[in-house]
Amino acid sequence: MTNILPCVKDLVSDPNQHVKSALASVIMGLSPILGKNNTVEHLLPLFLSQLKDECPEVRLNIISNLDCVNEVIGIQQLSQSLLPAIVELAEDSKWRVRLAIIEYMPLLAGQLGVEFFDEKLNALCMTWLVDHVFAIREAATQNLKKLVDKFGRDWATNTVIPKVLSMSRDQNYLHRMTCLFCINVLSEACGGDITGKLMLTTVLNLATDNVANVRFNVAKTLQRISPLLDPPTVQSQVKPCLERLNTDADVDVRYFASEAIAGF
Repeated sequence: MTNILPCVKDLVSDPNQHVKSALASVIMGLSPILGKNNTVEHLLPLFLSQLKDECPEVRLNIISNLDCVNEVIGIQQLSQSLLPAIVELAEDSKWRVRLAIIEYMPLLAGQLGVEFFDEKLNALCMTWLVDHVFAIREAATQNLKKLVDKFGRDWATNTVIPKVLSMSRDQNYLHRMTCLFCINVLSEACGGDITGKLMLTTVLNLATDNVANVRFNVAKTLQRISPLLDPPTVQSQVKPCLERLNTDADVDVRYFASEAIAGF
């Protein structure tokens, strides 16, 4: 406490990012040594400082080792102290800061567990899907797949897919397109059975959307998910939809529909 901690406090604000990154990779390991009270009083403020560091490696190393602190102080204390900082970064006005937190989210989810994630962070991940910056929406879509890989198909079926499908009815066509992008990645993570039973109908319904960009993305999504579906479903539902899109008034819709049909 008297010899090492003052040095640690100095290193947190070191001008060299490699020093700060190295410190972030080991500082969490002090928690079991110092115990709960000292961790809360002395280390948590340092964790918060590093979690907001401009260097991504520093932030990553803190998030990567949260389990060490969790074992000492418990998830409740951890959430009360660190979670507000994470949420603050996730809602930062600079989109690159938001992007960095999205990229760490699967790792963070693994550290904190599914129950905590659903209670505290799930809504945040869904909010990113309707962010005004495309790069954020794109990263949030990929983030969903990683979360499903971590938490499993049942979790996806009960927690994520219903929220994604509801976006197909959004007034903003960009959000309806994001719904399709999510289905693209969720189909890979969830497999053909879940895709056919839960997601295909939504894709087919969007084929009559009044925005051409949505309709041609329907064609692209059908092309992507068809290999996962059983042949009778492809013949009876997917192909007829693509054939209708192939006669669409919009040239881009016809192009992507014909591309999809040619792939069969």
